[in-house]
Amino acid sequence: MNGIRKYAAAAIALALIVGLWTARGFTQSPRPTELSAFMRMKLSHSQKVLEGLAIEDYNLIAQNAQQMSLLSQDAAWRVYQTPEYLHYSADFRRLADTLTKEARAKNLDGATLAYVQMTMSCINCHKYTRGVAMASVDGPAPESLVATP
Repeated sequence: MNGIRKYAAAAIALALIVGLWTARGFTQSPRPTELSAFMRMKLSHSQKVLEGLAIEDYNLIAQNAQQMSLLSQDAAWRVYQTPEYLHYSADFRRLADTLTKEARAKNLDGATLAYVQMTMSCINCHKYTRGVAMASVDGPAPESLVATP
C-alpha cells in the first residue's frame, strides 16, 4: 500500500509539472508562426497605405490604417507586458488613428507624416523586442515581460 501512495504522489507531481510547463510555454504568447503571420498582415496593410499615399487614394490609406489600428488591439499583438512595450503599442495605435484621420480629411502631407512616424514607431518597437528576446536567450523571459492570456 505504501508503494502505491509513493507512485500516486509521483504521478500527481509529474502531471502538475507537465501541466505548468505546458501552460507557461504555449498560452502566454502566440507561437512564432502565428506571430509571424500576424506581423505579415500588419506589413501588408502598411504596404497598401504606402501604395495609397503614392497614388493619392485616400480610401485605401484610411482602410488599411484603420486595420492596423485594429490589429494593435488584438491579443496576438501583446507579446510583452512591459511599460516600454505598452508605450510603443499605444504610440503605434495613436499614429495609425492619426493616419486614418488625415486620410479621411484628404490631407496627403499629414497622412504621409503620420505614416513615416508610424513606421519609425514600428522600427523602434522591433528593435526593443529583439533586445528583450536576446536578453532571454539563456532562459525564459521573466514573468513581468511575457503577455498573459
